[in-house]
Amino acid sequence: MNVKEVRRDLHQIPELGFKEYKTQQYLLNIIETFPQTYLSVKTWKTGILVRVTGKNPQKTIGFRADIDGLPITEETGYPFQSSHEGKMHACGHDFHMTIALGALERLAHDPIDDHALFVFQPAEEGPGGALPLMQSQEFNAWRPDIIFALHIAPELPVGTVSTRGGLLFANTSELFIDFAGKGGHAAYPHLTKDMVVAASAFISQLQQIVSRRIDPLESAVVTIGKMEGGFVQNVIAEHARLEGTIRTLEPNTIDIVKKNIEKFAKGFEISYDCSISIDYGSNYYQVFNTEAIVDQFKEVVISQGLIWKEAKPAMTGEDFGYFLKDIPGFMFWLGVDSAHGLHHSKLQPNEDALQIGVKSVETTIRQLS
Repeated sequence: MNVKEVRRDLHQIPELGFKEYKTQQYLLNIIETFPQTYLSVKTWKTGILVRVTGKNPQKTIGFRADIDGLPITEETGYPFQSSHEGKMHACGHDFHMTIALGALERLAHDPIDDHALFVFQPAEEGPGGALPLMQSQEFNAWRPDIIFALHIAPELPVGTVSTRGGLLFANTSELFIDFAGKGGHAAYPHLTKDMVVAASAFISQLQQIVSRRIDPLESAVVTIGKMEGGFVQNVIAEHARLEGTIRTLEPNTIDIVKKNIEKFAKGFEISYDCSISIDYGSNYYQVFNTEAIVDQFKEVVISQGLIWKEAKPAMTGEDFGYFLKDIPGFMFWLGVDSAHGLHHSKLQPNEDALQIGVKSVETTIRQLS
């Protein structure tokens, strides 16, 4: 399998969560080219599970790769640029899938004593595929005893690997707030309930949650990234909508943030004579790495001559945290040296990192067996 060709093929067909039909079929086609003696394949929605049967199995070692793209218009200028308008693999999931396939191919030729499970998971970017996958019969029939995953790191050089024992990624929640008041002519504001004004004031109020309601020794972020309201310059808006994100390093802190948002909403309903509804959308559990397994992984990294960098906890969100909530394991950063970061329309990870990723995943599975 030529990893660069596979990555470029996958890069051209990004699809959104639970709609990864072409991606699933492409992956299945590649998997069919591997030796089948030890392979068993199951599908779940648009995802795939592949088990490499062990020669003398006592446990199962799992590796998860996410497979969905993002609703971003690509601007890389690649000759193999996305063929799906308005969609892009801007978070490196084309890399993740390719690395998983490369490691799977090697194990299909030379299996370990234990079972190896490769999980191609849909919908990481939303609405979240990890939790429903974990609850499925397909997954639980082959449930791993250890599981790990990787994520490309544009800011790290190729040949550098980074992670840490304990907390790696934050708890996250989407945030959608809808305001409903009374519209009218811009010349008669006293006869209306202006929801652009209400929503604007609410944004300012939200900033007090982290600065005045959260312990300074804790970490939290409340960000509003999108505001909608009104449709013409001389009409006062009857409706407004805020969209944002909440991120915390501790699970209980996110509950405190949500309770304060709800308190503010009740007060605003009185102050602005409006109704406010709140939806938290997708919620992702923190990524918490198992210390002892990270120590074993560090040995693998050093033995390969790679550079090890101790990671700091990040406010990044990842639904892989649901796997680690129930199953020992870890996630790590793989350096890909891109001038542009994750979720950027010009993200261009260095393909030299592909073989490093393949070898790291394969060797780690063998080490953990």
